[in-house]
Amino acid sequence: MNIDRVDLNLLVYLDVLLQERNVTRAAEQLGITQPAMSNGLKRLRELFNDPLLIRSRSGMTPTERALGLAPQVHALLADMARVLEPQQDFRPFSSHRVFRIMASDYAEATLIPYLVKAMRSEAPGVVLDFLTPSDVSAQDLEQGKVDLAINRFVDLPQSFHQITVWKDTFSCLLHRDATFANRLSLKNYLAANHIWVSKTGMGLGFGMDPDKSGGLGWIDQALERLGQKRKIAIFTRHYQMPALLALNKDLIATLPTRVARLQAENPLLVIKPPPFFIPEFDLKMAWSPQLHANSAHRWLRQLILFVARTILRDEPQEN
Repeated sequence: MNIDRVDLNLLVYLDVLLQERNVTRAAEQLGITQPAMSNGLKRLRELFNDPLLIRSRSGMTPTERALGLAPQVHALLADMARVLEPQQDFRPFSSHRVFRIMASDYAEATLIPYLVKAMRSEAPGVVLDFLTPSDVSAQDLEQGKVDLAINRFVDLPQSFHQITVWKDTFSCLLHRDATFANRLSLKNYLAANHIWVSKTGMGLGFGMDPDKSGGLGWIDQALERLGQKRKIAIFTRHYQMPALLALNKDLIATLPTRVARLQAENPLLVIKPPPFFIPEFDLKMAWSPQLHANSAHRWLRQLILFVARTILRDEPQEN
């Protein structure tokens, strides 16, 4: 095949068709007519000598050849975009760009307020659109529809870029007059009722089962390794809730330490170290390779890391 005779726009058509698996939606995304997209699909079939997409009861199903082409075509277009992107510096103070950031509730409580403060000073015209993990799919991030994801990730596609923002430990938040406040032993911890907070991720499911034990996350996995299990009375998906719920004298909230410290000025609450070992976790930032070389995106990533370092520098040191 002579590459000089290949219309590279067809690869753009193929990439979108394999993502949408629908001619009409693919045409809408590219801003062309449906007949033009249908003609593009016909030319693609001739080019690759393969049907590529076959009509089925559930829509259009890619052939084996198409599934093999999908990651190669997507990577090729990403490389071409980086090559063709104009090399110009991003000017944050005069920019009116919109950055879309998927942030977990943990990140929103501990990092985002400081990021917004820095952004208002460095780039007052920039708009920040914060999305929850359940708003975003891995495909949205891969396609660059979302600029960044900031969360605790267990598994990410290898194609994503990622970096650790910081590490955090766990602390217990409880009422100062709780019977076990002065001596939080493992026995007292297990005798109390507990508030569970989800480690939110993309594709969040519905409902929790108190009997899942180790499947409930870091804290319960740590207890399971000791052959123990806590009594969970409350399940919540928001880190703002435990501080209010911990005002009940029979409840303990075991939270990331930086979240617990947000209540350091509350005279009714105390912060205690857990009476057993819980491994620390990483807060990470992940983004698509499509945006890796973009100057505005690089600036945003650098600002987030600067803000994180400032938070780490200013927080109280452990004795």
